[in-house]
Amino acid sequence: MTRKLAGFAEDDLRALAGDRSFTRGLGYLDAVSGLEVGEGSVTAVVHGTDAYEVELTLGDGDGISGWCDCPYGQEGNFCKHCVAVGLTVLRRAEAIPRQRAAARARTSGLEAWLAALSRDELLALVRERLAEDRTLRRRLELRAATARSDLHAVRDRVLALIDPRPFARYGYIEYADAPGYAQQIAEAASALSALTAGGGAAQAVGLAEEALRVLAEAYEEMDDSDGVVGEAAAAVAEAHVKACKVARPDPHRLAEWLVGHMLGDDSGVPDLDPLDYAEVLGPAGLSRMRQLAAEAKRRRPSGWAERYLMECLVKAAGDVDELVELYAQDLHPSGATHLRIAEELESAGRADEALAWAERGLRDCAAEAHIDGRLVDHVCVHYARAGRTADVVALRRDRFHVEQSLAAYRQLRSAAQAAHCWEAERVAALAALKADARRERGSRYGGTLLIDALLDDGDLDAAWKEAAGRAHDGQWEQLADLSRETRPAEALTVYLRLAESAKEPTGDRAYERLARLLLGARDCHRALGTEAVFTEYLVGLRTELKRRRKLMTVLERHGL
Repeated sequence: MTRKLAGFAEDDLRALAGDRSFTRGLGYLDAVSGLEVGEGSVTAVVHGTDAYEVELTLGDGDGISGWCDCPYGQEGNFCKHCVAVGLTVLRRAEAIPRQRAAARARTSGLEAWLAALSRDELLALVRERLAEDRTLRRRLELRAATARSDLHAVRDRVLALIDPRPFARYGYIEYADAPGYAQQIAEAASALSALTAGGGAAQAVGLAEEALRVLAEAYEEMDDSDGVVGEAAAAVAEAHVKACKVARPDPHRLAEWLVGHMLGDDSGVPDLDPLDYAEVLGPAGLSRMRQLAAEAKRRRPSGWAERYLMECLVKAAGDVDELVELYAQDLHPSGATHLRIAEELESAGRADEALAWAERGLRDCAAEAHIDGRLVDHVCVHYARAGRTADVVALRRDRFHVEQSLAAYRQLRSAAQAAHCWEAERVAALAALKADARRERGSRYGGTLLIDALLDDGDLDAAWKEAAGRAHDGQWEQLADLSRETRPAEALTVYLRLAESAKEPTGDRAYERLARLLLGARDCHRALGTEAVFTEYLVGLRTELKRRRKLMTVLERHGL
């Protein structure tokens, strides 16, 4: 019935968010406020690290989708805040059809009222809104100036939109103010595109360059952690490219401006690509850029911007050998540059040379613990295609002994299984890990890599033998989770010990972990036929922690 009323169910939210975000969303049910049901959507505010705006779209028969302005949500994910709003809607499912019908009625009534207004009445309404809403007034002023080709007014409005000062409290644009500034930059980009479309492409070129200079300077003094300002600035750069393609400015002047912008002190945002301008620059402009870039690189051989610009121009010329020579001047110790050379040669159809460069990278970086994994993968793929499975195993073995990581162990296992020699390789690998464990060299989590490897192999008997005195809490919990059906008594001991230490921390994450441990303990008691003992333990625990009302809510939700 819930699905029919609200258009979705809890399973839909879990499928969209994933188990982790869904579980975290459960802890935000009390943080949802301002829930408003529209004809086809629901909006609300969820209070977390900040106050986040959430919008869920309720499609008739098409399920549900969601948007949130938190960093994770802006990446296109159905986040924990979306889950919290969705669950709140489900709690009020009985009222949803009535509220959606009321929203439809309001929309229909508004449209009918607007349609009935005369031209003068509509103008009066718009003027009233313009007097109240400065943002709307700015937008319409800009549209009007663009429509009548008032270049002076367009310039004033565009520069006003990208002016960072109204957003820079204390001289710095803070994280919370960046989205508002980004919105104005996007409006400026739209105005520049409209100016080009309206026959003012030459003016749009100059105005866009002025805007890009202001944006590059402003970007040094802001927190754009979510990249919203950078994305909006990229739209201004795109408007500049479009204007150049229409106006066809002097190639030499454009080349000099591009080099000056890309190598200037404020060249961080937006990141211009000279290849976007190749059509406008033509051979003469590209040649001028090559000349300027070469001079700049001679002045600062190690400069990142100078090297990047030169790489772009060499790529544009299509000379693979020159590009390889350029890359070879600065080989990174991780092997990343060797890989780039190999990829360029392979794209040019020179597979043998590509493999030779990749193998050289492995030799040059053999002693590095943090070699670029893509380089190793690249060589292994080529070896596998050639049927050189023994070479794949040897390479993965060498990297495992240098890196000593779970990822390297898994890669060795996969290669050895494909070559049908994992049994022997595993004995040698585990022997190395045992020797490492005896030297008390832990993994990045604190426990030994040996236990991680045994757990990953599913060798629980060996993992239990090695865990004492070596495993960290996360490894103990994983071992208990994997063993509660086959070793319920031993797993129970682990769960109870971890639960005892988990009683002290507070907060949603800590309470969810404690509940998870208690659920594991309950499963062990059921397997042992001692459920009454668990019930007595749980009653004592709830009595001890009864003042933590949020914890009690979490336990109840998990049936504890």
